[in-house]
Amino acid sequence: MTSAYLLWKTAHILSATILFGTGLGIAFFCWFGYRDALRRGEIAALRSVLRLTVIADACFTAPAVVFQAISGLVLMHLLGWPLASPWALASIALFALVGACWLPVLVIQVRLLREAQRAASIAALGAGFHRWFRIWFMLGVPAFAAVVAIYYLMVAKPLSPTTI
Repeated sequence: MTSAYLLWKTAHILSATILFGTGLGIAFFCWFGYRDALRRGEIAALRSVLRLTVIADACFTAPAVVFQAISGLVLMHLLGWPLASPWALASIALFALVGACWLPVLVIQVRLLREAQRAASIAALGAGFHRWFRIWFMLGVPAFAAVVAIYYLMVAKPLSPTTI
């Protein structure tokens, strides 16, 4: 293996770890912060949780997503693997599924933050806010499952050109 390949592979794995870890961490803290703020009736706590959720996605998740796409393509090129291989197509399809779930999540997070900033209290949020929060959570389920599947493909490479 060339040193360029090992450098790109290391960066790709670190980026995948950041993507997985921040995704799981953001979901955990946002969900439990939301539940705790509701239980306590503290709109300021909810605003803080949502603000930090938006910031974390912008600072960590978004750059990791972009880097994952770039580094994955670079690694495939360095290995000489075709984009049309079953492994590449499966990886790209799962990555697209994650993106199809994550992009609406970003919009929903900003929407929730704005609504919380306008609300005078937890009680003033209304049913629409809570419905959007449930949608935000539900979009995370298939995205999380797809990321786990991508990790499996990344590690096991069951459909890669070298195992077919």
